[in-house]
Amino acid sequence: MDKDLFAGLKVIDCASFIAAPAACTVLSDFGADVIKIEPPGEGDAYRNLCQAPGYPVSEHNYAWILESRNKRSIALDLKSPEGLAVLHRLVDQADVFVTNMPLPVRRRLNIRYEDLGPRNPRLIYASFTAYGETGAEAEKTGFDSTAYWARSGLMDNVKPHADAAPARSVAGMGDHPSAMALYSAIVTALYRRDRTGKGGLVSSSLIANGLWANGVLVQAQLCGARMIPRPPREQLPNACTNMYRSRDGRWLTISMLNEARQFEPLLEAMGRRDILDDPRFATLESRRSNSPALIALFDQIFATRDLADWRKRLDDVGITFGVTGTLDDIPDDLQMREAGALVSYADSAMLTVSSPFTLEGVEKAEPRAAPAIGQHSDEILREAGYGADDIARLRQNKAVA
Repeated sequence: MDKDLFAGLKVIDCASFIAAPAACTVLSDFGADVIKIEPPGEGDAYRNLCQAPGYPVSEHNYAWILESRNKRSIALDLKSPEGLAVLHRLVDQADVFVTNMPLPVRRRLNIRYEDLGPRNPRLIYASFTAYGETGAEAEKTGFDSTAYWARSGLMDNVKPHADAAPARSVAGMGDHPSAMALYSAIVTALYRRDRTGKGGLVSSSLIANGLWANGVLVQAQLCGARMIPRPPREQLPNACTNMYRSRDGRWLTISMLNEARQFEPLLEAMGRRDILDDPRFATLESRRSNSPALIALFDQIFATRDLADWRKRLDDVGITFGVTGTLDDIPDDLQMREAGALVSYADSAMLTVSSPFTLEGVEKAEPRAAPAIGQHSDEILREAGYGADDIARLRQNKAVA
């Protein structure tokens, strides 16, 4: 089995919050050497996310643990000429440079593609922005909650019904899918470089990924479709693609796309084949006409048994359904572990979320602990060709910490 698919690939992570660093994490999962650039002092501001109001309280810095596993950290003052010179040397030796710093900040620090690309023709410069590289809003800042979730229409479209307040996002829910787009752009550029020998600029954005995530409804709108306001759950037009609550308070979603074949097995799982004798529910057309009544009946039936009972009954007759999982469920979800979606750190029993794909015959790197601020500064400088006196001078001048 091949290990460390990207062994020897040098990646500079000059990014924060969250998609761009997460793309680097995926590269590190397959063996890339990822060097995290952090400012001296407090380091990457993302280290402090878990202290924000409303976030889960833990003794572990869980956000940093996830996004920064496998990486090495150098604390570098890019505002100083000496610090920028160090970055230049690292860039000269790198394969990939990843940043999501706002465009004006890149301009001030002289770390735009036009600044760094000419130094290394094989460099892949991966740029991530909120609203794209061009246009009147290109220099605006944004997070996934604003640019991915809200702007794309997702926030409005997933409301429980048309009159409900907009649905709030959770941390990183747009960033992590967007990270996969940036990762894809980087790997595509690596493929091109393998064929041509040339690097180049690749980019992605929160707004582009939000539109892609909401692509079906966005394309409907672009085609001039008549949009149908989302009704309350109790008034959905199909009782067989709806959510129901079990006796022990757990929700499950039935997703029945072949109702003509599967309706009777569903009733069998419910122990209610007599429902077919009711003319309101005897045919597909009558069930559509009387959907609110059938939903109300199903609500009563699902409330008579616990979730564990329903899972077995629905599985036994081949009905596609999903349980509305809670965070409390995840540590004990055996399937997530057996499928490789949750993996253990190399140096502890703690679990972490793996990158969401595998390659046959390729083994991912065991997750290693996220670095402390500047933990690997000296090591990285020595590898870049700096001697002991040079490192001491850089530290004395506070270009490196």
